[in-house]
Amino acid sequence: MNKTLLAASLLTLAASPAAFAQDKMKPFTMEGEMGFIFTTGNTETTSISAGVTAHQELAQWSNDYNIEGLYKKETVETDGIEEERTSAQKFFASAQGNYKLDNPDYRLFGFASYEDDRLSNFDYQATLATGWNHKLYETDTQSFEYSIGPGYAFAETQEGEEQNGMIVRASAAYQWLISDTAKFTQTVSTEVGADNTKSRAESALTATISGNLSMKLSIKLDHNSNVDSDVEKLDTETAVTLVYNFF
Repeated sequence: MNKTLLAASLLTLAASPAAFAQDKMKPFTMEGEMGFIFTTGNTETTSISAGVTAHQELAQWSNDYNIEGLYKKETVETDGIEEERTSAQKFFASAQGNYKLDNPDYRLFGFASYEDDRLSNFDYQATLATGWNHKLYETDTQSFEYSIGPGYAFAETQEGEEQNGMIVRASAAYQWLISDTAKFTQTVSTEVGADNTKSRAESALTATISGNLSMKLSIKLDHNSNVDSDVEKLDTETAVTLVYNFF
């Protein structure tokens, strides 16, 4: 499938996590995050991580959007010769739209995602899925929801081999407002297919610095069950970023 069409399909849908209870009356919330790491000396590195998440709460729909990217470049000197290499270049976007039934905690969802990780086993990976979403509980400080349903995965390896087929997708999102200035979020998802099982997870702790500006500590896990022998199945990313709440 054409990459442009896959990426464009994200604009029609929306992905967890859900908004906090205190934000549920807001029609739209959005926050952006960014982190930088620069080192000099025997090894020179430049690392940039960035992301945007948004939530839209309507009378009949509850929509979520997520975009994130990572770039890392290294300059290493060996025997007096400098070698510059890119050690990470990753883009991920996902979106999920939840259509509320008579009981607004029961929804039907549509999901789409697209990932381009230049240094992974895959040239790209994309997913379309639909099914059942349930907001299991929501209080003033905590919320939990899950989604499960069938879908279709599109993927192409670095060698040009296509891996397309039916999948079952399941995801869950938990949020805890620890205090007025701190929150914890946990998201996890898995897409089980005949060729590959792709799983993602993120644990994050966010603390307000001043006004709309916060600091976020996060750990991300990205796992593929079927990769080449010289490629790691699990990628991890630990980051400290600044987060700005636009709305």
